[in-house]
Order: sequence, then C-alpha cells, then structure tokens
Amino acid sequence: MRENLLTLEEYLNEQLQDPAFRAAWEESEPAYELKRLRILKKLSQAELARKVGTRQPSIARLESGYGFRNLTFLKKVAEALDAQVEIRITPKKLSAAPKSKRQTGRTNGARKKKKMQT
Repeated sequence: MRENLLTLEEYLNEQLQDPAFRAAWEESEPAYELKRLRILKKLSQAELARKVGTRQPSIARLESGYGFRNLTFLKKVAEALDAQVEIRITPKKLSAAPKSKRQTGRTNGARKKKKMQT
C-alpha cells in the first residue's frame, strides 16, 4: 500500500500539468512570498501591520491572495519586509500569426515601385 503514495513534490508536479491548477498556483505566488518573508523576519501579522501603518486583517487578506489593494500598499509592505516589488510584462506565446509589413520588410510602396519598373 505504501508504494502507491506520492510525495508532496510528485503530487504537485502532477497537479501542475492541469492548466487551471497551474494558473491558480501561479496567482498565489506573490501572497506566498510575502508570508514567507514575514516569517523569515520573525514578524507576526500584527507586527508587520504596525510597521506598514495598517491593521492585521489587511496583512492577512494580502497573504491569502485576496487583499491586494494597490501598488502603493504593496510597496509599503515590501519595504517593511526589506524587499522590493518587481513587475514584469512578458509576451504571450508567439503564434503563427501572419507577419506584419514591418517584419517582411515590404510595404505597399515597395510593391508599387517594383511594378512601375517593369
């Protein structure tokens, strides 16, 4: 019976194959990281809240993934944890979309000139 049990890592890797699970997992990453940093700093939610100038329930909501109020608040929390906020914008997966005129290097004007020369 023991040989059918998965380790937590095996189970997680299996679950991450599901796109819906992966999306939810990735959305929870910032909240997890905030909580991890708070624990590493040996701060309670109430202590962190005092450093930020807010109340403990605001920190609890933020750590649960439901309390993101705005970027300014997030920066204050990060500062209190001696951390920084990084935002990245990355392209989606590239599809086989038709190339734009800029990518092909040809424009309507170039075609007209070529026709005029013949």
